[in-house]
Amino acid sequence: MQVIVAGGGVAGATTALALRRIGAEVTVYEAYADPAGTVGSFLSLAANGLKGLRALGCLEAVQQAGFGVARQRLWADTGKLLGDAPRGRLEGEPLHSVTLERGRLVETLRARAAAHGARFVTGERLTGAVRDGGGIRAEFVSGRTARADLLVGADGIWSATRRVLDPAAPEPGYTGFYSVSGVSRGVGVNVDVEPGVFNMVFGRRGAFVYLAAPGGEVWWSAQVASAAPPGPDEADLDDLRGLYRREETPSALLRAATSVRRPTLMHALATVPVWHDDRIVLAGDAWHPVGAGQGASMAIEDAVTLARCLAAAGDAPTAVPTAAGPTALAAYGRARRDRVARMLKAGDDNRDAKAMGPIARRLRNLIMPVVFPFAYERAMAWLYDYDPTAGDGLAIGEATSAPGGRERPEASSPRRPGRR
Repeated sequence: MQVIVAGGGVAGATTALALRRIGAEVTVYEAYADPAGTVGSFLSLAANGLKGLRALGCLEAVQQAGFGVARQRLWADTGKLLGDAPRGRLEGEPLHSVTLERGRLVETLRARAAAHGARFVTGERLTGAVRDGGGIRAEFVSGRTARADLLVGADGIWSATRRVLDPAAPEPGYTGFYSVSGVSRGVGVNVDVEPGVFNMVFGRRGAFVYLAAPGGEVWWSAQVASAAPPGPDEADLDDLRGLYRREETPSALLRAATSVRRPTLMHALATVPVWHDDRIVLAGDAWHPVGAGQGASMAIEDAVTLARCLAAAGDAPTAVPTAAGPTALAAYGRARRDRVARMLKAGDDNRDAKAMGPIARRLRNLIMPVVFPFAYERAMAWLYDYDPTAGDGLAIGEATSAPGGRERPEASSPRRPGRR
């Protein structure tokens, strides 16, 4: 099976790796040669995403590219502790959340996919696709074309593939938040930034997250509530210091900032009614920009599930989806639809919690410390106790051939039961 993957970010690189491991021939077309691209700063992978990486044989490489974060603490704008829980996992889960630069994650995933035989072509951006006999022909801004049996649209929230599938597909909308990330050093002794802890402060003007990184740095991200989006150079350090001047730790970190990135607008996407046909399928943010710290993990789940559904359709290298009857792509959609919808709702709730008025904040500050210890595990089990490789006995093996014709042994990925 010949596959074109549009986009070489987290979703695209993971999909390329997963499809190579079931024997598909994969070419990834990506606009940016730099794995960091122009998107984001640091991100976290939760237990559900890490289980997907384990199935793909690259968990250890990703863990080495970042650092483990065992706990998460939630703080009120007053400095009151609202909750303390495992970060991105349930209590007792041995897979600790991993935090790393987005560019390092993409670099690691691309390298693994390439080592398994995936081909990466940079400097190419998808503009369209048309049916071509029994396959699909992708078109790129350079004028280049490429033909395959399947096109995977992993080209992000502004996906061109989504518009190919459905010209009336929804477009992203600004959520009323923008984020600014940076690095601080030399924070005063009055600020306690404990290693291995991800902290989130529910500030008066939005959330502020921070954690200790290796080398004595503190990584932080301000998620500012603003009805009007700022211009690319409007949200500087002085602006942020004013917005968070009444939150003690964020204020101290901003005073000690040594670098700051330009603001990134946060967008949401209405439910996408068409996410596949018989030759095109969406993955990652092209289908569901979920937020709530789950974007990368959900993209990994997509990649694993898509590969397993294609493998289940028959002999993987020749398992080409067709329009007749239940297809592998329809099975993928069914497997992901309800979970994605629930995650989108959780993302909406997450944003709402960061933009509360003064009365709602006071009520939360009173109630949350009492309720949180009892509610957390029950509320989050559906998310973190999920294994995209569990349930039907399917595994993702090694690709049977590598570049140059070298044979690779078949291998099954480790699995363990998990709730769906």
